[in-house]
Amino acid sequence: MRVLPDTPIWSAAFRRSLGAANPYRREMERLVGHGVVEIVGPIRQELLSGVREGTEFDAIRSSLRAFVDLPISTDDHEEAASYYNHCRGKGVQGSATDFLICAVAVKHDLAIFTDDRDFVGYSRHLPIRLHSIDTTK
Repeated sequence: MRVLPDTPIWSAAFRRSLGAANPYRREMERLVGHGVVEIVGPIRQELLSGVREGTEFDAIRSSLRAFVDLPISTDDHEEAASYYNHCRGKGVQGSATDFLICAVAVKHDLAIFTDDRDFVGYSRHLPIRLHSIDTTK
């Protein structure tokens, strides 16, 4: 099973101050070790946009370059808009980026790895799969 980690998971993986106690970081290390991690441009951009220090930006950019962005097509954007409209009709709100992540994940048969509870709501109405871990360990 291939996995598409969302921005908060990548952020947690890069935060060294949380150390080995960070279950998201441990899981990312495991997934990267198995070669099943994917990324898309919007997640890469969100990650890098939140970095204030130049040296940290360069280090994260360098680490992320090990991962090739999955291509995003016009069809993916249209499917994301369809997902947005469908969920909105069910009373579930979300961002354009979240629905693009959902569309790309479905297209490429990826499980979404996130701690963003919004995706649980989306999963009730969309054909997405979520990757979960036990965060109590």
